[in-house]
Amino acid sequence: MSKKAIIYARVSTLVQDTDRQVTDLQNYANGNGYEVENIFTEKISGAKKNEERAALLEAIDYATANGCTILCSELSRLGRNIDEVLKSVIYCKENKINVYFQKEQLSLFNADGNEHPFLMIMIATLSTCAQIERESIRFRMKSGYDNYRAKGGKVGRKEGYRVTIEDYETKYPQLVKDLRDKANGAKGSLYSVRALAERYEVNPSTVQAISKMLKAA
Repeated sequence: MSKKAIIYARVSTLVQDTDRQVTDLQNYANGNGYEVENIFTEKISGAKKNEERAALLEAIDYATANGCTILCSELSRLGRNIDEVLKSVIYCKENKINVYFQKEQLSLFNADGNEHPFLMIMIATLSTCAQIERESIRFRMKSGYDNYRAKGGKVGRKEGYRVTIEDYETKYPQLVKDLRDKANGAKGSLYSVRALAERYEVNPSTVQAISKMLKAA
């Protein structure tokens, strides 16, 4: 009898794709007795908070409801923020949801159903490495931009460019969804400008700008 599984794949930018991750994980499933019931993919920074990552939340909910193992290509696909990664891992551990990371060859639970004895130590160590790598990338990018500016280069949007609702949907997908719900008549303190700005750690003017775009659409 095959084991039930889902695939979760993530890339950080719109120009990347998840095809390789999905193919590798499907091949792993085929060779290890898993039947893949669903595939969840998203294009979003791993530094984002879990509540901003709709596909990740849907994948965990689906696995919880259907008793599936989550197949993930590597730990950094789950996130590059150690606090958020540990939240996901602890939730899955407490709800007996197994997660397999292909690159690290690490599962939350062993074949006998027992928790991996060094699980939390390994997760914390690997997550810290992923976070350090992200910070190093940001440092190199900033250094490159500073050097480019010092030589007279200009960075940023071209003159006359206007931010579109699609830009906001890419950067703040869950915030745009909440504001659409509000525009469709949902009520409650959750949808106030201040509450949404605090929840998604953005400037209130950003919430107001998105709301104005949605009303004009």
